[in-house]
Amino acid sequence: MSPPAPPRGPPGRARADRRAELAAGLARVRSRIAAACAAAGRADSEVTMVAVTKTYPASDVLALAGLGVVDMGENRDQEAAGKAAEVAAAGATPRWHFIGQLQRNKCRSVVRYADVVQSVDSVRLTRALDVAALAGRDRPVDVLVQVSIDADPSRGGALPGSADPDAGLGPVADAVAGAAGLRLAGLMAVAPLGWEPQRAFARLAEVAEAFRAAHPEAVALSAGMSGDLEAAIRHGATHVRVGSALLGMRSTLR
Repeated sequence: MSPPAPPRGPPGRARADRRAELAAGLARVRSRIAAACAAAGRADSEVTMVAVTKTYPASDVLALAGLGVVDMGENRDQEAAGKAAEVAAAGATPRWHFIGQLQRNKCRSVVRYADVVQSVDSVRLTRALDVAALAGRDRPVDVLVQVSIDADPSRGGALPGSADPDAGLGPVADAVAGAAGLRLAGLMAVAPLGWEPQRAFARLAEVAEAFRAAHPEAVALSAGMSGDLEAAIRHGATHVRVGSALLGMRSTLR
C-alpha cells in the first residue's frame, strides 16, 4: 500500500506563497528590462512585458494582475478561452494577447477575449479575423503581423520581400491595414532555432525599419522571451513575452 500523502498547508498559505514567488519573479524580470533599456539608451517605459501564462492557472493570472501586470499572453484557444472567462468572473480585466499560431476556425472564439493578436501571417487569416471581429466586438482587434526571419514555413510568419499574395509581408500588412475590424499595430517575431539572438533581432530591426516606411503608425515590435529579451530590447523591441523567467518552470508548480 502506498504511504499516505503528506498533509497540505492551508489554501490561503499556499496562495500567499505563490504570490510571493510571482512577486519575486516579476521584480527580477523588471530589473532585467530596466537594465537592458538603460544599456540601449531607452526608457524602460518604452517596453511592455507580456506575461505568457499558457499552462499556468487562472489563479496565477489573478495574482499577477494584483501585482500590477496588465498584459497576459496565451497561445492555445482551447486553454485561453476558459481561463479568460474565469479571470473575468473574478473581476480582473487584463489585456489578453493571443500569441500562438491561429487557425481560421478559432477566430470567432479568440476575438471574444483577446484585444491583441500577435500571430497573423496570411491574407486568408486576416480576412477570417476581420469577419469575426466585426461580428463579435465593438472595437477593432490590434494585430501584429508575425514575421518569418528565416523563411521556415513550419514556424509560421509572413515573408519579408515576398510577392506571395497570401503570405508576403507586404500583402498581409496591407490586408490588415485595410480591414475595418482590425488595427495594424506592428510586427512580431521569434528568433529562429539555431540563430544567435543578436543576429535574429538585428535582421528583424531591418525588416521593421522598411515596414514602418510603409506603415509609420504601426510601431509595435514584439520580440524576445525569457532567454533573449536583452538582445530584443537592444534592437528595438517594444514588447517582450516572458513566461518561465516570471512564473517558473511548469514542473515546479504546486
